[in-house]
Amino acid sequence: MCNLYTDRVGPDAIAAHFNVRNPLRTNAGGEVYPGGPGTVIREETGERVMQSMTWGFPHRPKTMKPTSKPIPVNNIADLNGWLWKRHANDARWRCLIPLTGFAEAEGPKGAKTRTWFAVKGHPIFAWAGLWRVSDEWGPVYSGVMTDCNEAIRPVHDRMPVLLMPDEYDRWLNGSVDDALGFQQRCFPDDLIEMTRTDELWVKRKSVASDAAQLL
Repeated sequence: MCNLYTDRVGPDAIAAHFNVRNPLRTNAGGEVYPGGPGTVIREETGERVMQSMTWGFPHRPKTMKPTSKPIPVNNIADLNGWLWKRHANDARWRCLIPLTGFAEAEGPKGAKTRTWFAVKGHPIFAWAGLWRVSDEWGPVYSGVMTDCNEAIRPVHDRMPVLLMPDEYDRWLNGSVDDALGFQQRCFPDDLIEMTRTDELWVKRKSVASDAAQLL
């Protein structure tokens, strides 16, 4: 599952890439972690807008006390799942998550390092997402996951649903079948660029638990 991604370009570059008229100045950017702020592109009255939201839908499992702090569910395993279906079926709640790369942990326990993935030839690309307005954190978003392709399989068996520029509008405005189709397709192996590093994988306190990510 994806628990870390980067947004290393400024709002002007994001706005230009996604055809947003007025760039939004936010504190989002750099390395983005679950529970923290991230930039999202959504549509409103037929125009794309940028907005800062919290990464992760707030969720309290039945085993948690109602007064406990919710955990951010930052990954969407199945668009037909109970937490996601009504949002996926309504195009108003679909969004694009701008990113410049995403990371997975690789290596032995206690010494895992960051392995980064990007899309070749695309300094900025998009992750398919859903968003809503929560009582706890205001606007929140989560990213759709799918089975990995062969380029990512050496590191993880899942990957984000990545979108090419000519697919943005279909994700934002397409039918339910269009949305489900993106989660079922396999992203081309030859478009993935992998970079292994010696950066230690450090878990942040805000990262959602594995159980929450599988909803």
